[in-house]
Amino acid sequence: MSAPFVRACALSELEEDTPKRVELDGVPVSLVRTEGEVFAINDICSHANVSLSEGEVEDCSIECWLHGSSFDLRTGKPSGLPATRPVPVYPVKIEGDGPDASVLVSVTQES
Repeated sequence: MSAPFVRACALSELEEDTPKRVELDGVPVSLVRTEGEVFAINDICSHANVSLSEGEVEDCSIECWLHGSSFDLRTGKPSGLPATRPVPVYPVKIEGDGPDASVLVSVTQES
């Protein structure tokens, strides 16, 4: 049985390299549109309880604004200290075309 996908936002709401925080089924998620793809990563840094969506996006990573740890948007793995634990990443689907396209995320299944 596949995990249910829920609509997170319109694709047109996501600016390139600018994280957008959404809450899906009670889970804080940071959506990032970069390098032609959309990624969904848990919005809470594994090192400090702060929002990753307030950080910078570069080279398919998101940086925590508080202590500077970066997390790979594809895997959730940290690329440097002080974070040592990955953050969950979630499957994303794009449904539809053009400005009406929707971003769908499954927060019940980590990818």
